[in-house]
Amino acid sequence: MLDTNRLKKIELVVFDLDGTLLNQYARIGEETIEYVKELKKLGVHFTFATGRLHNSITEYAEILKLQTPLISLDGAIIKSYPGNEIIYESYLKEKYVRRALEMSDKYLLKIALSHHEAIYYTEANSLIPQLMEQYEAKFEVIDSYETIINETLEIVITGDFRDSIKMIEAKMQFPYAFNLKTSFYKSQDQDGVYFLEIRNKNCSKGDGLLKLLKYLKLNINKTAVIGDWYNDRSLFRTKALKIAVANAVDDIKNMADFITKRTNEEDGTAEFLEMILKAKKS
Repeated sequence: MLDTNRLKKIELVVFDLDGTLLNQYARIGEETIEYVKELKKLGVHFTFATGRLHNSITEYAEILKLQTPLISLDGAIIKSYPGNEIIYESYLKEKYVRRALEMSDKYLLKIALSHHEAIYYTEANSLIPQLMEQYEAKFEVIDSYETIINETLEIVITGDFRDSIKMIEAKMQFPYAFNLKTSFYKSQDQDGVYFLEIRNKNCSKGDGLLKLLKYLKLNINKTAVIGDWYNDRSLFRTKALKIAVANAVDDIKNMADFITKRTNEEDGTAEFLEMILKAKKS
């Protein structure tokens, strides 16, 4: 069990979305909604830290009636909610965006540029929405990337040429590039499809959380994070109270202070929120 005194002091709870707060139907559990409502009355704040774009998470912020800035694109941007103020943003250098565009064209791969509110693609990359459907984002087709290069938060390259994508990844790392973070992975839903994501090095959920805490003037020791997947590791490396839902990958479970008995399909986040509520009322 978790220390009751620490639970009493929790002032901020940070949810991952997919696989944690949301079930397979992209819904928040009814118990969680009620516990968030009750805990907000006791002064607890709530927010999200997700790989999604900002505009694909505001509907969930509305359901929970949140009033705390949201961390999106794995920490590349933090925006206020329900307002639209940019608290933090991390644009990629133009030269790196151009390099990625040139290499994607050379190796016949598809490429998209993620901005604040949409993922942009050209007609030559018309398969992007289909290949990236798991991103639950707004997609917009444009005539050319030329006019939007300067405000790119993330580059996504995809296709079925694994070796070519790995080659591009190498060219976007030291010593060919500086202060970039790359993430290469195989699609879970589409056989033979691979993805490469490129962001600035200081962009992670954990970095985003620390920036948000500084903005809110809150203490990391009075913060709890809840996650399930590999991209939550940076959150779990902080000094926050770390909660893994029962369906979390082993890496996250091994880093957790507490593992729920329930999965995201069983409203596992409610299990932890109930513990906070009981501690604060004791």
